[in-house]
Amino acid sequence: MLYLVSSTGQRRGQAMVDPGAARRVEELREEINYHNYRYYVLDSPVISDAEYDQLMRELLQWEERYPELVTPNSPTQRVGAAPVEGFAEVEHPVPLLSLANAFSGDELRAWHRRALDLLEGATFAMACELKVDGLAVALTYEDGRLLRGATRGDGHRGEDVTLNLRTIRSIPLAVAGEGVPRRFEVRGEVYFPKSRFARLNEERIARGEPPFANPRNAAAGSLRQLDPRVTASRPLDIYVYGLGYAEDGAVPDNHWDAMARLKEMGFKVNPSNALCHTLEEVEGYYHRWMEAKEHLDYAVDGVVVKVNPFSYQQHLGVVGREPRWAVAYKFPATQAVTRLLDIGISVGRTGALNPYAILEPVDVGGAMVKLATLHNEEDIRRKDIHVQDYVFVERAGEVIPQVLGPVVARRPASAPQCDACQSHFHAAREHPAEITWKGGMPDRCPACGQPVVKPQDEVMSYCGNGACPARFAQSLIHFAGRAGMDIEGLGEKLCLALIEAGLVRDVADVYALTKEQLLTLERMGEKSASNVLASIERSKGRPVPNVLFALGIRHVGLETAELLARHFGSLDRLSQATPEELSTVPGIGPKIGESIVAHFGQEGNRGILEKLREAGVRMAAEKLKAELRPTPLVGLQFVVTGRLASLSRSEAEDRIKELGGSVGSSVTRKTTYLVVGEEPSSKLDDARRLGTAMLTEEEFLKLLAGELPRETVPRG
Repeated sequence: MLYLVSSTGQRRGQAMVDPGAARRVEELREEINYHNYRYYVLDSPVISDAEYDQLMRELLQWEERYPELVTPNSPTQRVGAAPVEGFAEVEHPVPLLSLANAFSGDELRAWHRRALDLLEGATFAMACELKVDGLAVALTYEDGRLLRGATRGDGHRGEDVTLNLRTIRSIPLAVAGEGVPRRFEVRGEVYFPKSRFARLNEERIARGEPPFANPRNAAAGSLRQLDPRVTASRPLDIYVYGLGYAEDGAVPDNHWDAMARLKEMGFKVNPSNALCHTLEEVEGYYHRWMEAKEHLDYAVDGVVVKVNPFSYQQHLGVVGREPRWAVAYKFPATQAVTRLLDIGISVGRTGALNPYAILEPVDVGGAMVKLATLHNEEDIRRKDIHVQDYVFVERAGEVIPQVLGPVVARRPASAPQCDACQSHFHAAREHPAEITWKGGMPDRCPACGQPVVKPQDEVMSYCGNGACPARFAQSLIHFAGRAGMDIEGLGEKLCLALIEAGLVRDVADVYALTKEQLLTLERMGEKSASNVLASIERSKGRPVPNVLFALGIRHVGLETAELLARHFGSLDRLSQATPEELSTVPGIGPKIGESIVAHFGQEGNRGILEKLREAGVRMAAEKLKAELRPTPLVGLQFVVTGRLASLSRSEAEDRIKELGGSVGSSVTRKTTYLVVGEEPSSKLDDARRLGTAMLTEEEFLKLLAGELPRETVPRG
């Protein structure tokens, strides 16, 4: 049936569209276009990805309800935003379409059912790939050489950034071999490694430039530099995720084999890719990486699921701006935008005053977040964070949420600032009624009222009162922790209850607790009290390094405690050491030495040591076992990646240290072995690039048992 269209876009012969719906659709389009411009063109977003997705979903719902309102210029009918000025335009022979999103298992299954229906029940395998949060590019090769590189742009036209892409070392400038098409296009995602992100922002702030909000924006900003030398100075990388088109060459008939062919040709393909044959396998892949994604050195926000056969992809085709043969199965959002209501201060076990953000509650990754860390005073200055700012909040890896930085574009124009340094801290002193944060750390501890000190060359301020109640609560929790005295059952709630009841006044009082005292506490039964006391009794036999670590001396971590215990042999001997004696211990610098002398110089701390001795806590190493034990791995440096079946990563690292080896967090030229478990991170790529020897779990266990000579270097 042919419809005549009126000037308002309403088809004659159909019911008039609700004017309220039309207004809302127009509002959504304007808002989405604005955020597209800020995100894709300016690289300066003012809302989170989750908020953007919600706007797009609402617009799609309205347009599905009222098809008459769909226009060619709607954000649902295009991809991204227009190219920025300064680069030549490139027209994509095959559009770079964006993907439909699935936010739940139900939505994934609905996508799968629709594909099955359109394919008349024909089953298919699915290629699963991590959805790297970077910048999509198209690389065109002709006669084996890189001809052009372009950004996605609006999906039909992008920006010519060939010179900048040539600076990325993981992009081959030429390819050779049998069957290479005369002309073909490869598509990939350029990303900025997370390990270098903080350093880049520090450099930008030092130059007076605004920091990037996240690694994705860092990638976009780096690739869009008009001077390729600037791009070359940034550690950009790429993962290729597909073949755009190919002319005059043998091309596999499915996506999985095409990716294998591209890998053979020298393109960087993500080793985490998997071919799944059932939805259950897809769900398993999704949940594994939802847990493991924080170990990656690049940001990912979901899993891309693709119908594998190219013939099926062609049959399914495209609807609007999205291919029917692929879907982005998104992870729960780990970043959001909310308002910073105030800045509070907590006191840690070492007396450190820690600023934290009091936020307007916001859902981040399925958890309602009200508080987030601000690290320290200098970090607040560096990021130029103001009370009442809108801020980016991240909850990554199920750890304490942190404030990444302000959304400067949403800061009120009337926000007070200091003319001298444009800093919120000075402004706060001039406008106390408008800003509750007083411009820096207080002069006195908020918990005990005693003077606060700020050591020279340190970013933290400290409460110097060893009897500060806030310090003691954290100290007791640390003392009973697994790396310390490992007192099972003595967690945060019980520690606070013991302090509130006046049953402990220092950490050594734990060893004087009785069952009768514990039974006076709320929700403490006979069995629980007996279990806690039994765990306290067992803790008396903890090794000397753990006892030393449990004391919570500033700058003395577990590895430092092991060095000190090995050198001095006993806590009594260590407590009497002079700065000169401490300076002779390898790995112990002046700062650590000063901290140890200051700790044992306090009468109260010496009293705790005496009470621990009287309670029967181990105070001396037995026959200096650390010096007598065999050290077959001395001189070897290990890095562990992936999941090991027979022991946890911390257990593996402990075994390495026990045998004299050292453990690193990243693969470098100094790394002797990379121990590779299931689902390894990008450390595996680093090891391959550097030629580092690799051990399977079986080989690693043999090495620990002395069955694999240390001189044996397995093939990498």
